Amino acid sequence: MLDHLSIQCTDVEASVDQFFQAALGGGAEALHEPRVWPEYHPNYYGAFVRDPDGNNVEAVCHLPA
Repeated sequence: MLDHLSIQCTDVEASVDQFFQAALGGGAEALHEPRVWPEYHPNYYGAFVRDPDGNNVEAVCHLPA
């Protein structure tokens, strides 16, 4: 089992938001809805889910809006 998997996205919100909705539709549990995480850095836009196997999966974009 993975502990944490991060998927880096190349556009600010669309890919992260699409990942989150697709993951929920596939049975993942929402951990953190898509948002800016300034505690990581000012451009950190990410979302976190737990997949059906219990893995923490994140989609993130590090580019400015």
